[in-house]
Amino acid sequence: ELGPCDVTEPEGSTDSEWEMLPDVCLLHIFKYLSDGDRSRASLVCHHWHKIMRLPCLWRWRSFHLSGRLSKYKQSEHLSAVGYADNLGVFLESLEVTVCPPRSVVLAQRLHNTICGLLNTLVRVQAPLKTLSIIRLELDRSSWVSPESGLFPNSFDPQGLELLSAIVQNQRSLSPLCGLSSLDLRGFFSVTVPNHLNRNIPQMLQKLQGLTHLALSYSWLSDELLLALSESIRARRVVYGYSWATLVSSCPDLKVRLTVEQVVDTQQLARILLPEIPLVEYNMTAFYSTDEICSAKPLLQTMLPWYRHSLQNLTLDLSNCSESLDDELLELVNVCESLVDLRVWAFLEISTVGRLLKQGDIPLQVRIYTTVENIEEQEDQLMEILSPFCYPPELQFLAVICPYI
Repeated sequence: ELGPCDVTEPEGSTDSEWEMLPDVCLLHIFKYLSDGDRSRASLVCHHWHKIMRLPCLWRWRSFHLSGRLSKYKQSEHLSAVGYADNLGVFLESLEVTVCPPRSVVLAQRLHNTICGLLNTLVRVQAPLKTLSIIRLELDRSSWVSPESGLFPNSFDPQGLELLSAIVQNQRSLSPLCGLSSLDLRGFFSVTVPNHLNRNIPQMLQKLQGLTHLALSYSWLSDELLLALSESIRARRVVYGYSWATLVSSCPDLKVRLTVEQVVDTQQLARILLPEIPLVEYNMTAFYSTDEICSAKPLLQTMLPWYRHSLQNLTLDLSNCSESLDDELLELVNVCESLVDLRVWAFLEISTVGRLLKQGDIPLQVRIYTTVENIEEQEDQLMEILSPFCYPPELQFLAVICPYI
C-alpha cells in the first residue's frame, strides 16, 4: 500500500528518491497495484495523479463475479459499473470470469451486473477491442426461471440480452473502434446441441470488425456460418458448403478446434469436415478397453484432409488397447505445414526417434506406460535421444509417465 508517508522527503534532502523516478518506472510499478492502492497513490501528489490517469494503466481489466453479497465489500454490481463509469473510456480488453450460479437469485444478480457493465461501457463509449466471458454456463437450470418454460440447454433471453449489449457496444463505436476479438465459449458448459435463438446469427453478423471469434461447437450451424459470410439461410446441421461459402468470403480464415472426449468416428466425421481451413487441432480422449472406439480413423483419414493447412497438433490419447505409432508417423509425414507437435499417448519408445527424424519441428512427447518400474524405459529413451541433443535449435521434449 502506498500513501503520502511513503514519499516524504528524508531530513536534509530536497528531493525524495520517488520523485526522481522517471515516468516509465512509475507506470511499471503502478501496473501491479490494486484499484484501491492506485486510488490512494493518485492522492500523493499532482504528478502521481496525472500519471495515474494515463490510458495505458487502464486498458485491461478482469472481473470475477459470483452474484453473492458481502457486508464488508462493495457489491459486485456497484464495483463493476463504477469502474466502467470512471475508467471505461480507457478500456480496450475486458475479461469477465463468472462463478456459475446455483440459484435463480444469484443468476439474476450476475445477469444484472454483466448487462449493467456492458451498458455502461456503451454509454461512456469504451474503445473495447477484446472481450472474454468465461464460465457463464447458460445451460445451467439456475439461469432459467421455472415460469419461463424453457429447456435448460436453450439460449434464454438473458443470453440474448448479453449478446445484444455486446453488439450495441460495438455499433456505438463504429467505425472509429470496435471489437476485434470475442470469446463466448463460456456461454455453455456442455457440448450438447443448444436450441439457439434465430436472432443470434444476425447479432454476430453485425460485429463486422471481428478478427478472432471463439465459440462452443454447439453454436455452429449453417445459418451461423452463412450469416458470418453475409448470406443467411436457415439450416439445422452444418454442411460442407457452409464452410466453403465462409472460406470464399474470408480467404484468410483460420480455424482452431479443441475436441474433448469424442473418439467415435461418426461423431468426429460430423465435426471434421474437409472444407474447414483447420490450422490447429487439440484433442483429449480417454477411452477404456471396453469401449468400441478407435483413434485410427482420425489419424489415417480425417486429419490428413488438412495436410496443407494444419500447423499445430496436440493429441492426448489413452490408446492402451491399440497401437497408433505407424499412423502417427504417417500423419506427421504428410502434414507439410506442421510447426508444432505435442503427443501424449501409449507409444513405442523407438517412435520418438522416428518422429525426430521426420523434421526439425518443435516436439513434445509424453509416453504413457503401465509399467511401475520405468528406469529401463527411461534408459532406452535417453539412448534414442542422445544423437538429437544437437544442434541446439532443435526443440524437443520426451518423457515417460506412468499412466494412472
